[in-house]
Amino acid sequence: MRKLITYFIKYHVAVNIFIIAFFAFGIIGVLSLKSSFFPLVESKIINVSIAYPGASPQEIEEGVVLKIEDNLKGLRGVDRVTSVSRENSGTITVEIEKGENIDFMLLEVKNAVDRVPSFPTGMEPLIVAKREEVRETISFALSGKDIPLATLKQLGRQIENDLRAIDGISQIEVTGYPEEEIEIAVNETSLLAFNLSFNDVSQAVSTSNILVTGGNIKTDAEEYLIRANNRSYYGNELSNIIIKATNDGKIVRLKDVAIIRDRFSETPNVTYFNEELAVNVTVTSTNNEDLISSADKVKDYIEGYNQSHNNVKLDIVRDLSITLNQRTDLLIWNAIMGVILVLTFLSLFLNTRLAFWVAFGLPISFLGMFIFAGQFDVTINVLSLFGMIIVIGILVDDGIVIAENIYQHYEKGKTPIQAAVDGTMEVIPPVVSAIITTLLAFSLFLFLDSRIGEFFSEISVIVILTLIVSLIEALIILPAHLAHSKALQKPVEEENPSKMKQFFTKMRVINKVGDSIMSFLRDKVYSPTLDFVLKFKMLSLGIFVALLILTFGSIGGGIIGVTLFPSVASDRISVELDMPNGTNEKITDSIISMIEQKSYLVNKELSEEYLKGTGKQLFENTILTLNSSSSARLQINMLPGEERPDAINSSLVANKLREAVGPVIGTERLIFGSGGNFGGSPVSVSLLSNNIDELKAAKFELKKVLQTNPLLKDVEDNDPAGIKEIRLELNESAYLLGLDLRTVMTQVRSGFFGTQAQRFQRGQDEIRVWVRYDRTNRESINNLDDMRIVTPSGARVTLKDIATYTIERGDVAINHLLGQREIQVSADLKDPSTSATDILDDIKANIIPEMQSRYPTLTASFEGQNREKDKLTSSLASAGIPILLLIYITIAFTFRSYSQPLLLLLLVPFSLTAVAWGHWILGFSVNILSLLGIIALIGIMVNDGLVLIGKFNSNLKEGMTFDLALSEAGKSRFRAIFLTSLTTVAGLAPLLLEKSRQAQFLKPMAISISFGIAYATILTLLVLPLFLAFSNGIKKNVKWLATGNTITKEEVERAIKEQKEEHEH
Repeated sequence: MRKLITYFIKYHVAVNIFIIAFFAFGIIGVLSLKSSFFPLVESKIINVSIAYPGASPQEIEEGVVLKIEDNLKGLRGVDRVTSVSRENSGTITVEIEKGENIDFMLLEVKNAVDRVPSFPTGMEPLIVAKREEVRETISFALSGKDIPLATLKQLGRQIENDLRAIDGISQIEVTGYPEEEIEIAVNETSLLAFNLSFNDVSQAVSTSNILVTGGNIKTDAEEYLIRANNRSYYGNELSNIIIKATNDGKIVRLKDVAIIRDRFSETPNVTYFNEELAVNVTVTSTNNEDLISSADKVKDYIEGYNQSHNNVKLDIVRDLSITLNQRTDLLIWNAIMGVILVLTFLSLFLNTRLAFWVAFGLPISFLGMFIFAGQFDVTINVLSLFGMIIVIGILVDDGIVIAENIYQHYEKGKTPIQAAVDGTMEVIPPVVSAIITTLLAFSLFLFLDSRIGEFFSEISVIVILTLIVSLIEALIILPAHLAHSKALQKPVEEENPSKMKQFFTKMRVINKVGDSIMSFLRDKVYSPTLDFVLKFKMLSLGIFVALLILTFGSIGGGIIGVTLFPSVASDRISVELDMPNGTNEKITDSIISMIEQKSYLVNKELSEEYLKGTGKQLFENTILTLNSSSSARLQINMLPGEERPDAINSSLVANKLREAVGPVIGTERLIFGSGGNFGGSPVSVSLLSNNIDELKAAKFELKKVLQTNPLLKDVEDNDPAGIKEIRLELNESAYLLGLDLRTVMTQVRSGFFGTQAQRFQRGQDEIRVWVRYDRTNRESINNLDDMRIVTPSGARVTLKDIATYTIERGDVAINHLLGQREIQVSADLKDPSTSATDILDDIKANIIPEMQSRYPTLTASFEGQNREKDKLTSSLASAGIPILLLIYITIAFTFRSYSQPLLLLLLVPFSLTAVAWGHWILGFSVNILSLLGIIALIGIMVNDGLVLIGKFNSNLKEGMTFDLALSEAGKSRFRAIFLTSLTTVAGLAPLLLEKSRQAQFLKPMAISISFGIAYATILTLLVLPLFLAFSNGIKKNVKWLATGNTITKEEVERAIKEQKEEHEH
């Protein structure tokens, strides 16, 4: 190592070539990075989609879901399986464990599905696919005055094709209209008159509307293909199809017995943009597309489209690139401020030229990191920028220690080159192990399971890459520059100095001020305090321990809040309305429209209060969607975060709107969501049991408990009351006529649901041809009574003569979790900053056990944020312990001592005092991110201690007494330790003072690191010497007990033992 350093110090051209390479490749690396909103994460979910038209949830559960779930049991790599069985369809969701290859697991799941021997007839083929992680980029609405939906749909399709042709945009979804179909509407009288059944009609359509080849004819001259091309794509072309020809020459055509319509299906699906009928176009980015450039291309297209069309227009609904740009600018600004602060403190307390060369390490380290960042799928996003801010202050640490030490060697009278070599060599062990411990602490993020773990692994990649490059810089580039710099030369007085020299002369005056501050702090503040601490050891330790106990008491007593996850700033409010199933769409529409009108009042009130004189409205737009006859949602997009006052957050607006709307009678579920819950609902409990009655009873009880809790809002469950069902039962007379339930139900289904005569592709749409009663013939229960059922003998009887019926409510959906029936009850916090942990603890400890005493089959699983927390903490425990061990081993290896690393790691719990009170001062609750900050803190904290212990050991070897070696180590390393901590805090300071709402999500981690480091400086300079003195006393007394001789303090220390061994050899 010494040879390598000497080589670079001697030939500093080699160093410059190194620097040029870093700059060139680093800039190429920066330019090739893509931008995204959050880090790119691989999908961990495989979906099995079931389509089974006309089947009830129970049929789907028994016929399909249970069979597949059974085969998925015990599959290696599967985290868990959940499923939902609905009317006509179902979904099975398979979650994959961390670290498993999703493509391999997809094959495994497909194999498991293929092993099911049989599925019900009439079910469509299953679709097994991995859920692609899509990230919304920009969405816009296409609307125009009095333009019908069919035209809007065609224009939407055209826009989709235009956008697909643009490079870098591949994922486009057009929504806001139902499926298209052809309806052949027959009425009972025509069927009777011509003696036809539904089956006859659909048979006729499917056998004549065809395109088929019938072989070929080869003549001597040429060849002909035989083909019947009778395929019609539109309803009016089907009207002449012949359905029946009688012996007396009569022909019955389709138009004689039915009305044929091209139309949208009866399930409503419609979108209104600012109260105008619209079609919604959403563009999403895949992992290899750049969010900002995609959004810019779409915006250019929209501008061009609006200029060339005057009766339709495109309006941007939500543009995520604005928010991303705002957040990026915000963090870059904080980073620049951090760098300036770090430079200011460096040049104040270090020689200006030294400070310059230390700071030169910043751009080199970042550029070096950018060279490799692209290989690790790093993008420019909120978290990777945050990682860079964290690392600003840590980067200069090793530089400060090396530069400071080289300068001390130079002051002892060595030549610059000799000082550079010796100074660097002396601190290599503590510097390298300091970097290794930091790397180890941050590497823990790579092993965390859960959404947070996936996001924060990006931070660790950035920190690890940057620190490795900075280590190379500090060991090779920095000493070489210092050896040839004017910092290590005596200042020469000149007659008329250049501007540059005048600047450095002025800076020297500032340095003197800095030096005098430093000396004052060291000699007048630190030395006496250290002497006091070492004199009254028990008292001093007692003070620090008391502070720690006080902190834990405050957390337990609720003075310092604790929550699981922070809330993420959101710019949209989403109102979800579910009416009881079967509600007429007009009623659903009227309620959601009423809520929309109220939102305009809220908008007016808040805009007048907060945005007066800006000419802006708080709400940019509203989008109202009817998904089915009984469910609707309203989305309100507010001004992007930086353009509205910080007082207006999404949960405040959602609560205001809830108050304005007041209670709505007759709804099944009405949620005013404000987005921003990271990791799911704060309170979410899944009740599991295969006894349906117990499950439903328990659901009502749990909901009642949650609804009475004043901290909660939006209590909901996933088990709404079903649609009213008319349940038919046949009389005996039906069996006498040769009928059975299956035959009767098939005929009823044909009339009221429809028989699918055909399906074919028309452009991008799959068109189904349905034969059923006309709408007027299926509008009342009397129509069902009067339906004629054809008996095997060809006679016709009315349904009311052969059957009776009752009316009951059925199931809408059947949910499974871990193979059992599940009902999930969840709720949101009224105030996002309050804690859900107490509520959950109460449910776990009191409510669930009490319910289980009445419903013995019931079990509960805690979902949402609680599950994310469990995944995180279990992976923390399994990866954290080995990493702590590795940190111990690294320090032990550096100092070749068993006890010293333990003393260093003992400081970590003490630093929690500052972390907790730091949260309290800035008004935050301690959450999972604070915990991640504490992990990072462990790695950084150890660094200062390493430098101190290293100096203490070398002082002992130089022959000082124990007490002198201890106090001298503190004094001589005071400047380095003080400066490294100051720069780390300074790098994060702008972020801590940031008022913007976008930054609040990241603050808890920054609070942990900065407050922790500030306090850790005091711990390292005072408590560490205290611990060293304690451990020395213990070792001395143990040796005295063992040998009976009088023992000096020095001889039990590892450094002296090593020295002795060397002399003996």
